[in-house]
Amino acid sequence: MEMRLDLITIVVDDYDRAIEFFTRALGFDLVEDSPSLTNDGRPKRWVVVRPPGAETAVLLARADGDRQAAAVGNQTGGRVGFFLRVDDFDAAYARMTAAGVEFVSPPRTEPYGRVAVFRDVAGNLWDLLGPA
Repeated sequence: MEMRLDLITIVVDDYDRAIEFFTRALGFDLVEDSPSLTNDGRPKRWVVVRPPGAETAVLLARADGDRQAAAVGNQTGGRVGFFLRVDDFDAAYARMTAAGVEFVSPPRTEPYGRVAVFRDVAGNLWDLLGPA
């Protein structure tokens, strides 16, 4: 049986700011931005972004209610919860820095490659990973 991870959700406070961050700062493709409805019929958007060439995508979901709003930026309890692997670490780091991405640690070399921790538009922590 074939399986794949299709989407992960990141809860954000604003669709357009999140789209801008993921497409401009990270270089993701905007795969879909369609009107949709919540389970109880209120309007929302179905917004999907994906790194170029990747299969797994990110669903950007605007927080709906106090409980979801409290999760914005803290989806993984303050741990790095998302990992973006790139072929050219130095170029990606330079592009992201120029685009205003907040890195919370300088690049370092680990046994598994180069890494630097950054925050997304919501405040979640990510590892930018590249070859050693």
